Amino acid sequence: MLLEAIYHRPKQNWAYAYDETTIHLRIRTKRNDVERAEVVYGDKYLPWDQMMTKDMRIVGHDELFDYWQAEVQPKYRRLSYGFKLHQGKEIIWLTERSLGTQTPTGHLGNFEFPFLNPVDVFAPPAWVKDAVFYQIFPERFANGDPSNDPEGVEPWGGKPTPSNFFGGDLQGVIDHLEYIQKLGVNAIYFTPVFEATTNHKYDTQDYMKVDPHFGTNETLKELVQQCHARGIRVLLDAVFNHSGRTFAPFLDVVEKGADSPYADWFYVREYPLTVVEGVPTYETFAFEPKMPKLNTEHPEVKKYLLDVAKYWIDEVGIDGWRLDVANEVDHAFWREFRKVVKSVNPEAYILGELFHEGMMWLQGDQFDALMNYPFTGAVLDFFVNESTDGAQFAGKMYGQLFRYPHQANEVTFNLLDSHDTERLLTLCKGDVRKMKLAALFQLTFLGTPCIYYGDEIGLTGSHDPNCRKCMPWDEAEYDMDLLSFYQQTIALRHQYSALRSGDFRFLYAKEGDSRIAYERQDADSTFAILMNVDKRARSMTIKLPAGEWQDEVTGVRYTSTGKSLKFPLAAYGAMVLRKIM
Repeated sequence: MLLEAIYHRPKQNWAYAYDETTIHLRIRTKRNDVERAEVVYGDKYLPWDQMMTKDMRIVGHDELFDYWQAEVQPKYRRLSYGFKLHQGKEIIWLTERSLGTQTPTGHLGNFEFPFLNPVDVFAPPAWVKDAVFYQIFPERFANGDPSNDPEGVEPWGGKPTPSNFFGGDLQGVIDHLEYIQKLGVNAIYFTPVFEATTNHKYDTQDYMKVDPHFGTNETLKELVQQCHARGIRVLLDAVFNHSGRTFAPFLDVVEKGADSPYADWFYVREYPLTVVEGVPTYETFAFEPKMPKLNTEHPEVKKYLLDVAKYWIDEVGIDGWRLDVANEVDHAFWREFRKVVKSVNPEAYILGELFHEGMMWLQGDQFDALMNYPFTGAVLDFFVNESTDGAQFAGKMYGQLFRYPHQANEVTFNLLDSHDTERLLTLCKGDVRKMKLAALFQLTFLGTPCIYYGDEIGLTGSHDPNCRKCMPWDEAEYDMDLLSFYQQTIALRHQYSALRSGDFRFLYAKEGDSRIAYERQDADSTFAILMNVDKRARSMTIKLPAGEWQDEVTGVRYTSTGKSLKFPLAAYGAMVLRKIM
């Protein structure tokens, strides 16, 4: 065995409490280097000869490593444990103190999970893993109240620019809730709705006021109430890293300089507040002068923003926050933010925007989940760009799942496009077959899928601002087949818990091969999903458990005797097989 590849640490995603009785233990070994892995565990206060042994299973692998996991339920909440690895006659022990052939004889030097304290269990809101989100850019979804249109509003459906307006508002969303409900989504994520100068509203002017061009605070409250009546949750965008340049405290600093009582609300390098050779004299988001960075360590800033976070949940009833540029705000602020938000609504969803590995934010003291951009990149590379093969894709997916505790994976925010990216159909160069494959994987994978408004009817658009087109409301412009696909696939996800929170594993994923198959399974149902990411029709031969299987796409049934079966797959085609008996 390659000892240098063996790794474990007794915390975070490697040893964690999944619930109040269960601890997940994980270990990494070199790919195909270990035949069998066991965890030897027990209570540190009981004699060593009462230690128990449990086989571990490989829950995934990438190009370099196998990842093993076991679930244990310590009777007295304490856990002393070590790992026993087998390869032929070779046996290697891994404990906190040593890695080698010496068999441990006592608890001292073993790994420990000292005590499973219920208050320490990371428990994201249960409703999120059952949610399918729909992202709405309010200015471009629907104009329900022309009386609040901004000056210079352009006719609906025109060409978007970085600065123009078409009059989309919250009443427009209210008017089309039936459409949203028929699509099957049961949660909406809104980009910012608070008063600001731009069409995207990420330059907040007043955090306590809905932008007048979108409606009023009461309009938002009515929208939330109507959503809840339809079983739809509402997530708002919080821009707490920075404000807008028209934010009253910032204007005061512009006017009074260092004498302003708000001077320390921001990070000022020198006065006056200006731009020198393209760089502001104060900290901003991405050198953007209109977005000055807030000092979230300042007690008054902290109080103001925490009051904002509390107000919209307490008074309006929103179901959580998406946190913009979350990684640039200090961890101490987010810890207080979580306490405040959860004190108002323990089931509120806290979602952080990060583009990289984020275990630091997912330890139960800050966020519930992250926007899963590594998922986005891997899915687009395989299904859209066709730049990776099945084995590489499987490795990326397994690596992603092993990166975080399972409960975080269950609620991670899986998106394929957004207001910041090219639209999915445009990325697919108009090939709806590719788009359907990517969306099918998104809607049948572990985590919470999010659909960008208009994708379901074939809306196209390159990078911002073209990805922010107005939503058309004439069905003659819709790809009705694509809409039906989204409705049916979302309904299937809602119908079977295995597609939401069941076990996941690849059944077929090979080097140099653009076909994949994977299983989703729980106590109630089993699915095998086969995909062909190839412009040619292909077949796939895999083993399925004995029984009757039905393709949920075509209704065709297959009988498996437990031996290999050959399945035909169209070009860029898929089969969704469900075991029916």
